[in-house]
Amino acid sequence: MEHLEVVHALENCELFSELEQSDIEKIAGLCQVQTYRPGEHIFRQGERGESLYIISEGHVCLERAIDLGTRRGTAVIGILGRGRALGCWSTLLGESHDLMTSAICQKDTRVVIIRGADLRDIMLENLGLGLKVFQNLCYMLRERIQGVFGVMEKV
Repeated sequence: MEHLEVVHALENCELFSELEQSDIEKIAGLCQVQTYRPGEHIFRQGERGESLYIISEGHVCLERAIDLGTRRGTAVIGILGRGRALGCWSTLLGESHDLMTSAICQKDTRVVIIRGADLRDIMLENLGLGLKVFQNLCYMLRERIQGVFGVMEKV
């Protein structure tokens, strides 16, 4: 059952749209599934990131802690649901990175987890697949940056 869940999550993920079924199967072999309860963190801002996460079911809130001197708090960057990807994108460049947001589950949530370095290896083996993933990543990051600008306008 878990393998089918992983394949289904990858097929419906914004990051992997337009990939061939054989490529989805290859990526699925590198994944694991994790379940989180409401209020649990998938990751926290400032932690070292090495993985990408695809939401199989549930909702995840992306938050960023803000310190403007006299004003401190958190800003919600977005709430992501099924098929959305999150995590440490720099691992696709061969680098780990401090995570810039926290990911907090809003309800029971299942995520598919893939180490960025493992995905990078597949992308380097198959440059056509790699180009498709990077194109999708650019569209996703554009959307997230627009969300951050929207939050900043409210500060």
